[in-house]
Amino acid sequence: MAEPAVKIPDAKVALSTASVYPESTATAFEIAARLGYDGVEVMVWTDPVSQDIDALRRLSDYHRIPVLAVHAPCLLITQRVWSTDPWTKLQRARAAAEKLDASTVVVHPPFRWQRQYARDFVAGIWRMANETDVRFAVENMYPWRYRDREMLAYAPDWDVTKDDYRHFTIDLSHTATARSDALDMVDRMGDRLGHVHLADGRGSAKDEHLVPGRGTQPCAEVLERLALTGFDGHVVIEVNTRRAMSSAEREADLAEALAFTRLHLASAVKVPRR
Repeated sequence: MAEPAVKIPDAKVALSTASVYPESTATAFEIAARLGYDGVEVMVWTDPVSQDIDALRRLSDYHRIPVLAVHAPCLLITQRVWSTDPWTKLQRARAAAEKLDASTVVVHPPFRWQRQYARDFVAGIWRMANETDVRFAVENMYPWRYRDREMLAYAPDWDVTKDDYRHFTIDLSHTATARSDALDMVDRMGDRLGHVHLADGRGSAKDEHLVPGRGTQPCAEVLERLALTGFDGHVVIEVNTRRAMSSAEREADLAEALAFTRLHLASAVKVPRR
């Protein structure tokens, strides 16, 4: 029997609910289902539905689209969502993931001014990871830049590979902003890479989150490498569609991102000569 010409890995492709902003979390479920995504990642933020586990369950059941991951509320704009205490936020994110049957909680490293949280972060993430089957996947960030100035806003470090975590998230918009080598970071993360935020960027000081293929990041190469190594985590489309002139244009961008991802996750298989 002939071998297949391509190999499709077990990785599922999900839509981040942040990708439809300024539309709602509910809209993200609807679009993900209509376009054929495998699931969603819920960005917990100021939208009340994103904070309501029962409402998320109803959306998941109605659209028949699973919640694959929960992004903890650790952005500047979510400092008061689910408590002002960062460990409480992570405990609630874990509880949400468990109740929604999501396998992953995405978390950013602390801001430098969260001194006690930053001091205990690595050990605390290990402690929480040992208490659940949910993966705590810590995401790479970037230095903040303004003109010729650079501020290191995250601790212990924006480059999470410098610390010991069980699981990582790599975000390719963040590698663009950090001006770091995405493929090298994938290699450093190794088999601890459990989650991918797929987006593009051009290396500006702004965290751009472009549709894959519209920037300078090796999005295709990263996906092809994941396919060849049998990656079985989640690839999440996390792009910025705020400038879309209509819902149709936004949906077209998200369809393009999905097609790009599926195409490059299908790795070529060498067929032996007869």
